[in-house]
Amino acid sequence: MIVVTGGAGFIGSNVIRALNADGVDDIVVVDELSQHGKFALLVPLRIADFRDKDEFLDAVQCGGLDPSVEAVIHLGACTDTTEHDGRFMMANNYAYSKALFHRATERGVPFVYASSAAVYGVHGRSAVDPANEAPLNVYGYSKLLFDRYVRRNLDGVASTVVGLRYFNVYGPGEDFKGKMASMPFQLHGQLRDGGVARLFEGTDGYEHGGQRRDFVHVDDVAAVTRSFMDGPARQTIVNVGTGRSRSFNAIARGLIDQLGRGEIEYIPFPASLVGRYQSFTEADLSGLREAGYDAPFLSLEEGLSRCVEAWQS
Repeated sequence: MIVVTGGAGFIGSNVIRALNADGVDDIVVVDELSQHGKFALLVPLRIADFRDKDEFLDAVQCGGLDPSVEAVIHLGACTDTTEHDGRFMMANNYAYSKALFHRATERGVPFVYASSAAVYGVHGRSAVDPANEAPLNVYGYSKLLFDRYVRRNLDGVASTVVGLRYFNVYGPGEDFKGKMASMPFQLHGQLRDGGVARLFEGTDGYEHGGQRRDFVHVDDVAAVTRSFMDGPARQTIVNVGTGRSRSFNAIARGLIDQLGRGEIEYIPFPASLVGRYQSFTEADLSGLREAGYDAPFLSLEEGLSRCVEAWQS
């Protein structure tokens, strides 16, 4: 049995889809369905059971993991980078993660969890090194604090414990995310509905729309996440991105090419984000490759082509 927390979410549902494609359906989804329409991502998937996240945590804290659990993929979290309630964020992202980490390592089953490139802040350096860790918000801090906790508590652990620092993930299944949906998804909606993609004017020395980030398709993210369930035991934190940054202009122009229509409008950069915005991200993949993942990643053009097909259907 595989436990996938956050399994009704964007990345979680795509990981389950990858597992299903490999013939795996003995899966317990742990999540909460208070958000309207979120259940729809689970409808086409094959799972064995669904557990509410609070009920599951209570059961794990009281009795540990079920003996049939073979791996834990921990993706459940509050991912709203604008959330200011530190108590809520730390309860959901830090305390919950600690409890699962200890139960999984006690049982000796693989524990693969979602970290985030948000731990790196604005400077753009992304080698997995404490010197590069400077989050800008409580979301990023909650992820960093758990990474640090894991690093301090690996003595005597023999099983797989892998943290995945996801960069800017995009792809099918984002519809329910609202303002937290990826830039490609939001720009596609703008072009579809009004014919205009709105990008920020220049900031941090970048030209209008020239800010650059590492955009990685969710199919690749699911493949990486799935890969660490199997194979030799590994204990590491790695970046998950393409290793190549692309400009916001490149996304908008790529979508306009795919749709065959549209234009770009540049809007003022918000004063509230000055000095607090990741204008450049690019994943250093050396750790991921050293950990044994050697598959290529989709290019932005290939990824957008898959997305437009899915988002238009």
